[in-house]
Amino acid sequence: MIGIAELYFVAGLVFAAFAIASAFDQANPKRWGNAAFWGLVAVSFLFGDLLGDFGNGILVLLLVALAGFRCLGHGRPHTTSAGEREVWSAKLGSKLFLPALVIPVTAFAGTLLFSYSPLGKTGLIDPRWVTLALLVAGVAIALAATMFWLKPPLSAPVEEGRRLMDSIGWAALLPQMLAALGAVFTAAGVGSAVGAMSLAVLPEGNVFLAVVIFALGMALFTIIMGNAFAAFPVMASAIGVPILIRAHGGDPAVVGAVGMLAGFCGTLLTPMAANFNMVPAALLELKDEYGVIRRQVGTALPLLVCNILILYIAGFLL
Repeated sequence: MIGIAELYFVAGLVFAAFAIASAFDQANPKRWGNAAFWGLVAVSFLFGDLLGDFGNGILVLLLVALAGFRCLGHGRPHTTSAGEREVWSAKLGSKLFLPALVIPVTAFAGTLLFSYSPLGKTGLIDPRWVTLALLVAGVAIALAATMFWLKPPLSAPVEEGRRLMDSIGWAALLPQMLAALGAVFTAAGVGSAVGAMSLAVLPEGNVFLAVVIFALGMALFTIIMGNAFAAFPVMASAIGVPILIRAHGGDPAVVGAVGMLAGFCGTLLTPMAANFNMVPAALLELKDEYGVIRRQVGTALPLLVCNILILYIAGFLL
């Protein structure tokens, strides 16, 4: 049965390939830093369950040290030049996006097949990881189709992948790190502490103020953590469940869904959400690395106000 361990193994092989290619990239003055960083990521995916909590903690500290001491650099992968890409773009136009469309189509259609056909009863894929497994399958199919269609060098997938990861750098791991931080905060009782402080300042029976604190807390914790999924366990255990749902009878679906949307408003405002705000600036080579965030402020703040009103009206008045 294909489960999360097998999917992690595939990811580990990919990062191992990046590490090996980086080590041989003599044009990169920091090639050994890149090789060590992506090699450690590969070890995490391949052998993380064998390292234990302490071993994985040491591995994370090593990753942080490599990033913190600026040991990562931009490699010079043996790939196509800008001129060659322009030629291919002019020749194929929007057809270049066809392989990319294979990935979501495979994931969506495959999930439906496994959910509503006898394929789901074969036991081939762990039901908990069907979508993720089919996403990996979609990447493999798209890669194979591209290799057959354009016939690039066999090293092209590794070199292009390494070029992208070098452009993103350590920020590629930030979402996983921040999600783990949310779990640590919850286990440490941060949610209970926030809930106790909220109860101390909330006037009894004031539902609207509780809604405001919950939504603002979701946005602020997301700004700190960079991930609304990491902020949600903290704010849900602090205010969402005990105060809004149990004490005031709020609609759980509305509290959960709109609370997440309030958190996403914080995502638009923070460099900690590197995959949304910092990576695009790096890939587009913007002069202002915070330019994406500055453009999103005018959307995020009014949207947060709207989410507060929607949460109060739909969750408690309707």
